[in-house]
Amino acid sequence: MSAIKKFAGQTAIYGISTVIARFLNFFLTPVYVGLYSPKVYGIFSVMYSWASMLNALLAFGMETTYFRYLNKYENEKQKVYNNTFFTVSLMALLFLLFSFLFVDDMAAWMQKGDVYDPDYARYIKYFIYILVADALAVIPFAKVRAEGRPIRYSIIKFVNILTFIGLNLIFIFVFPMIIEQGWLGAEYISNWYREGWVGYVFISNLIASLITLILLTPELLKLTFTYDITLVKEMFVYSLPVLVANISFIINENIDKIFLGQLLPADIAEQEVGIYAACCKIAVFLSIFINAFRLGAEPFFFSHSKNKNSSETYARIMNFFVIAISLIFVLLVVNIELLKYFIKGKDAAEQALYWSGLRIVPILLFGYVSLGIYINLSIWYKLSDQTRYGLYISGIGAILTIILNIIFIPKYSYIASAWISLSAYTVMMILSYLWGQRNYPIPYKLKKNAAYLLASVCIVFVAFVVFDRNLIIGNALFLIFTFTILLTERKEIKLIFGAK
Repeated sequence: MSAIKKFAGQTAIYGISTVIARFLNFFLTPVYVGLYSPKVYGIFSVMYSWASMLNALLAFGMETTYFRYLNKYENEKQKVYNNTFFTVSLMALLFLLFSFLFVDDMAAWMQKGDVYDPDYARYIKYFIYILVADALAVIPFAKVRAEGRPIRYSIIKFVNILTFIGLNLIFIFVFPMIIEQGWLGAEYISNWYREGWVGYVFISNLIASLITLILLTPELLKLTFTYDITLVKEMFVYSLPVLVANISFIINENIDKIFLGQLLPADIAEQEVGIYAACCKIAVFLSIFINAFRLGAEPFFFSHSKNKNSSETYARIMNFFVIAISLIFVLLVVNIELLKYFIKGKDAAEQALYWSGLRIVPILLFGYVSLGIYINLSIWYKLSDQTRYGLYISGIGAILTIILNIIFIPKYSYIASAWISLSAYTVMMILSYLWGQRNYPIPYKLKKNAAYLLASVCIVFVAFVVFDRNLIIGNALFLIFTFTILLTERKEIKLIFGAK
């Protein structure tokens, strides 16, 4: 049980820091929706969707590979670190050189044949630099996690997000105030400043990414310039299916926004993307927990794999993960009448547009529930070196996402995207469980976990539909659900927190 306590402690640090960082970042959502129309908000939603997919490509699955090969080659950790870092660096350099050849072509394609706007080319260039900087930070960050230093990891992430937020606020509020009040520097700033220009969001991101690299200098200085071709080839065999699986996962997560922009009529496309993306921000609260869990779980699962009772430990972790994610799911839905003010528009008309999408939030949230369980389950094929199954599962999810979005978006817009996202993640979760139990059995408490999930769905339906989002009734149901779980799990809780 002490292993679970250690895991819980590190995950709590990742969780608290991730929640605070993402909440600070989420603070920008009402700023953006208040400043930009849904059409303009849709522009950088699409840009960030593309960036998410390219991030997975540039990382090349090497983060997971790094953790696995530290476990396989415990006496050659420096070699593993060198080779994973320089592989990612080579990919980033090739991407940088290749992508700049096609900036104008990509900008023209994104505008769907409309009058060419040179700003799009600038946005793409900013993102190329951001992607390269973020790729170079992947393995140093993995090293920090593998060494069990969640506080250092969290501090760097805090600096990143505070830099990003601070620069956004300076560009959006401070510079206009300086110009308006005629303060020192007003004349200089007014010569180049463009009020309401969305490009400042991307510039802020780029500066934050570069500062993150600077903060990772201690990890970068530990690199030695050696390259083992034989080891790299072995790593590629392991990481290639992970890469494809990660890309497929990112497709599931982001391609719906891209399809909405491309498949809907031009006069409503960016607006629909903006509404959908803004409502997705509420669902992000649940993804914060999933990301915090992943940060702590991946290095823990690999390092714990050789222990005698590892399977039982993984099953216990899954049980508490399902409990936590079910409670968060219910808590968010029953308080949606409060959370919706994070996407309040600058006037009544725009507010009504954004809030018209709130009906998809429970669907998106349960999609994240399925995704979180899938991420937990997926450890089996990483530990058993059967990463091809990750490719199969994520590939099936991506194919479903692509085909169904193409079929249903033209008729049902983002409503279809929400249901398709849920369906794809649920299929991935079920496939991972079935194949995992066949190839790497783990004694999960299937009936109990399914009961918690079913109960959470029923409570959400009653609170959201039957009682029409009533805050008092919804939170009362949440408290009853919480109390019931604590009563049911009291022995397990005592075992874990009472363990020395």
